[in-house]
Amino acid sequence: MDIQLFAVTLLVLSVSLVIGKYLRLKIVLLQKLFLPSSVIGGLFLLFIGPYALSLPVLRDLTGMWALLSVLPAYLINIIFASLFIGKDLPPLKEIWRLSGPQVCFGQTLAWGQYLFGILAGIFVLTPLLGLPPIAGALIEIGFEGGHGTAAGLGPTFEALGWPQGQDLALGLATVGIMVGVLAGIVLVNWASRKNIIKERETVEILRREDTCTEFEDREEVNEEKGFLPESIEPLSLHLALVGAAVGIGYLMLELLIYLEGLLFSPFGWEGIMEFVPLFPLAMIGGILVQILYHRLFENTLEIDRQQINRLQGLSLDFLIVASLGSLSLGVLVDYWEAMVLLSLIGITWNLTAFLFLAPRLIKHHWFERGIGDLGQSMGMTATGLLLIRLADPDNRSNALEAFGYKQLLFEPIVGGGLFTAASMPLIARLGAHTMLFFVAVIFLFWLVVGFMLRKRI
Repeated sequence: MDIQLFAVTLLVLSVSLVIGKYLRLKIVLLQKLFLPSSVIGGLFLLFIGPYALSLPVLRDLTGMWALLSVLPAYLINIIFASLFIGKDLPPLKEIWRLSGPQVCFGQTLAWGQYLFGILAGIFVLTPLLGLPPIAGALIEIGFEGGHGTAAGLGPTFEALGWPQGQDLALGLATVGIMVGVLAGIVLVNWASRKNIIKERETVEILRREDTCTEFEDREEVNEEKGFLPESIEPLSLHLALVGAAVGIGYLMLELLIYLEGLLFSPFGWEGIMEFVPLFPLAMIGGILVQILYHRLFENTLEIDRQQINRLQGLSLDFLIVASLGSLSLGVLVDYWEAMVLLSLIGITWNLTAFLFLAPRLIKHHWFERGIGDLGQSMGMTATGLLLIRLADPDNRSNALEAFGYKQLLFEPIVGGGLFTAASMPLIARLGAHTMLFFVAVIFLFWLVVGFMLRKRI
């Protein structure tokens, strides 16, 4: 890699991110929309880039734009490898007891996005608009997976011969975040007026992070747990753990590709594992690192989850800026009908499921707990956490705990998990009709389990 090109790319990403933060501080509307600084910075970079304003100084840096387009595929591995490092993993029975209804509702939302997306692909997107059948997976990738997943699946779109699909997925993720926040705020106000949310206090829309003038002091080094700079720099240790998780994921992926070829190729199976990206397996690698580290260094050297969060947040910010900044507006114009149709289908399904299924699947505090899943299903986990905070600022409903535990049984599968990564290769290999039947069965399974669980709790 050209070091000078990498340095210029890093400079442009950094300046765009700082400008995004500055615009968010100065423009109240952006704060009220709860758009992250990274999204604003990415849209700013897109505006001045070769696909829009086309400033000469940036237009001529063709190598930089090419690097921006591939950078998210590497950063997404860090994000998913960090998900469970430094987190205590309670027994599955305890997780299910606290978050079972939440898991059922979240899974129903995700599989419903596949169901209606593939239906749209079979009846409209492919026969009328000429899109490949894998377009049926775009709603779940863009809405439930968000910018990170859409950007990370770039190599899969390329391998399947439809690179334009990544731009559509990123466009859907942007629409999802904006609509998710706006619709969530409207729903919270509606629920307050209808007394669905009880004893709710007023929440200040302008968050602390937009008014503070100083960064929080770095936590003191815990010498008793071994975090001495002369021993090892804490950031170095935590970066090494994340790197180990990514490495384990890579070895697992290579092993799966080898085993698939060894076991199934003689029967004519062309294989899908070569199209599966690294990041869901990096997430499993993170779980293995957490378990192994806990056994080796229990009570002697603890993992600082805040350090992991910072590494994860750094990667996510740069990923979003890079993916939005390199977005092809021409693709969105060319496929505007599909963009509008998929957006309307995804938004309609999510809102309908929340208003009609959440009260029937979640027995206690359905609104406070369900609004988190609605936010996550519209773009990112942070949106879900934000809406929970607006609906229940004092956490009287224990929605935060249930939402957090739900991720352990949710993210490894959908929302950027293993099935999200394999969904397009499976549609390409098995066909849209076969996949429609499969997702319909899984959708009904979670729906039935949710109704049965509600009766028992």
